[in-house]
Amino acid sequence: MGQSEYTDTVIEAFTDGACSGNPGPGGWGVWLRYGKHEKELCGGEAHSTNQRMELQAAIEALKALKKPSTITIYSDSKYVIQGITEWITGWKKRGWKNSAKKDVANQDLWQQLDTLNQLHDVTWQWVKGHAGHEGNERADELARQGIPSSSRE
Repeated sequence: MGQSEYTDTVIEAFTDGACSGNPGPGGWGVWLRYGKHEKELCGGEAHSTNQRMELQAAIEALKALKKPSTITIYSDSKYVIQGITEWITGWKKRGWKNSAKKDVANQDLWQQLDTLNQLHDVTWQWVKGHAGHEGNERADELARQGIPSSSRE
């Protein structure tokens, strides 16, 4: 993605999650860009999963916005992208049950993400992970930094 593709009007967030073992200690990372401004965020949990950390990264990106905004969120997680753009409507219609009539996994995080998603004008964009995409690589580094230090090798 070239520099010329970025605009000053849309906020961009590159998000990623990482786990040391799955489940295991996990971290999330967010790299926000708005024009010439940048903000890096990361954090983690002692016991989590890759999917929960991917969701947490997207949640934290939206929580960082101080007012309703236009934002593009880039994630290498098809679980997050498809969940928020395709599956969530059906889950909500079925009372947070999946197509197999089982409780939706990570419902607590999906509900947070859904609420935040409705506050903003969000474009969700999948990017291939570990393919040299600058924003995704930076988010991956931040997610690894977010893994609680006692568990990092």
